[in-house]
Amino acid sequence: MIKKVGVVGAGTMGAGIAQVTAEAGYEVILIDLEDKFVNRGMENILKNWSKAIKKGTLTAKEVDQIKVRLTGTTNYDNLNDCQLVIEAVVEKMSIKKELFAKLDDICPAETLFASNTSALSITELAAATKRPNQVIGVHFFNPVPVMKLVELIPGAETTAETVTAMKEYCSAIGKEAIVVKESPGFIVNRLLIPYINEAAIIYDQGVASPAEIDQAMKLGANMPMGPLALADLIGIDVCLMIMEYFFDEMADSKYRPALAFKQKVRAGHLGRKTGKGFFDYN
Repeated sequence: MIKKVGVVGAGTMGAGIAQVTAEAGYEVILIDLEDKFVNRGMENILKNWSKAIKKGTLTAKEVDQIKVRLTGTTNYDNLNDCQLVIEAVVEKMSIKKELFAKLDDICPAETLFASNTSALSITELAAATKRPNQVIGVHFFNPVPVMKLVELIPGAETTAETVTAMKEYCSAIGKEAIVVKESPGFIVNRLLIPYINEAAIIYDQGVASPAEIDQAMKLGANMPMGPLALADLIGIDVCLMIMEYFFDEMADSKYRPALAFKQKVRAGHLGRKTGKGFFDYN
């Protein structure tokens, strides 16, 4: 039974996963490489709880009880009694595999490993461990406290028991899990990121401005947010990495990344997180 959960990576996704997991009654360890990253993640969680108190969705007493279950640290040895560790680090296969190999040495043999990857191969990640049967993809969506969906992606050796345990965890934290066959991008990003990429190509070609492209999709297709504003929210660097992965995996020209993605990443204009992307947030 899962009682204690480790979350590696205190960025937007990791902090969100830690928040909802602590709220559901689990003991949570939030880990990152440096104190400044851990502190930033913890501060964002506390801000969310302060807002919840003001809105009346949580009481101050409830927040005090939840806080006790959440610990931030840079010491990976604190994961040695977790029944589940969720990885939410940068979307690079080499970094994730190195982390999984490290976790394999620290955590007990029965600990489950999950990756919040948005596109990468779970089978390849699992091969970096001695427990590929206990490794699974658990793809959350941003913002984690709000979005209900979790894509569960078993690798080639993931057992039914691991899938069942993760379904139960997802249900406990108030999420709806859909089990997806391993494939680049799974369901949502396989459909969503090429759509965003095509909008960036239209922008490259000078067909319309970012504001006009987004307005067209909101008014003409009833989208709640335009594709380029969504790229800025996701992170243009993340969109580029996913498209490059699709192109490498499937060798199909329809997955060629838009030049605009490359140019904006080179300029450091990654979207909301840097204050500028297709739109200016400063």
